[in-house]
Amino acid sequence: MNREPFGIPPQWWAPRLTPWCVKLSRRYRHRQLRRHQRVIDIEVRGLHHLESAINQDHGVLITPNHSAHYDSAALYAAADQIGQPLYFMTAWQVFAMSNRFERWLMQRLGCFSIDREATDRQAFKQGVRILQEERHPLVVFPEGDIYHVSDRVTPFREGAAAIALSASRRHPRQVVVVPCAIKFWYVDDVTGELEVLMAQLEQRLYLRTSAGMPLTDRVYRLAGAALALKEIDFLGRTGQGTVKERIATLTEHILSQLEQKYHIDQRDAAPPERVKRLRQRIIGAMEETTDDEQILQLGNDMEDIFFVVQLFSYPGNYLRDQPTLERLAETLDKLEEDILHVDYPSVRGRRRAVVSFGDPAPVETGAGERGDMTRLTEILQQRVQTLLDELNCESVGREVAS
Repeated sequence: MNREPFGIPPQWWAPRLTPWCVKLSRRYRHRQLRRHQRVIDIEVRGLHHLESAINQDHGVLITPNHSAHYDSAALYAAADQIGQPLYFMTAWQVFAMSNRFERWLMQRLGCFSIDREATDRQAFKQGVRILQEERHPLVVFPEGDIYHVSDRVTPFREGAAAIALSASRRHPRQVVVVPCAIKFWYVDDVTGELEVLMAQLEQRLYLRTSAGMPLTDRVYRLAGAALALKEIDFLGRTGQGTVKERIATLTEHILSQLEQKYHIDQRDAAPPERVKRLRQRIIGAMEETTDDEQILQLGNDMEDIFFVVQLFSYPGNYLRDQPTLERLAETLDKLEEDILHVDYPSVRGRRRAVVSFGDPAPVETGAGERGDMTRLTEILQQRVQTLLDELNCESVGREVAS
């Protein structure tokens, strides 16, 4: 997982969508994908679903999965095929960590910032206005974070559904949600490069390099060793059970301790929602204190929350269930970020991508109750997962030795 600054955003970055800039930047964006991510081909499926919704003058919300840092670039490359500019709701940290030119270009490509850890009314209103008034679709990644798990969607947050329902309730225009699945495959066999990375990770944790052991087994051995270090750190002992069970136990321990400390009771919620609530409470406490010792402790608590998000990104059984080259590479991408502390995982070979759009889901006019938001979120999550399942059934990925 990438480290990001958390706190009060320094400002709000508004969209400055400029269609001629979108068109002019097309070659540059495609060249960046080829050069920096080695994505040599993007196949687009179901584009007629998106095009039809736009031509019917609907307010269009696109909800893709978010498994890689370059999902937005691939999605925009798909929209380029029909000359369609897009709006993107983007974490404010992306703007804050970019240079002046990157921020300028992002805004002209339709990006605007949102504070995901707070109730960002300005970003919410902007999203609602786009769906009510703009011809160009709005893109929201409901998973929020990037988990490097392209075969499964992680629980969708309810913000996307809330924007769609609010836009539909307050305006006569029909609002539809277009589910979208984005998936990447390696064209080249990158097993050799993955073995090199595996040896670097083992060396970092002082493990012997076992070249004769299958890569999948080496990954689980490494995961067990890394997890044992953190269990000793937080629990004072190593855990028992499978990697998946140990991750769940450690996650619950850390979250429960912090929720007790900050007087929050939300044990029935999913980890991402629990993390969001804790971050909100800690950021608020940071704004209210000038005591250096307290600020240091709050910072340590924020680090513990970040570790929980790292744990959540590892499903535990993801690689064992289906040890494809892509799943192996995704898992090692995360380990490279988390153990070797790189900003972005290495690019190991040429890749191809598929961007698949599904049938638009109409948002019922007049809806807007809490139950409607939950139901719509569940529908969207299932539709995106179904699109991914259809792609996975093609068995494009290659099995690795297990």
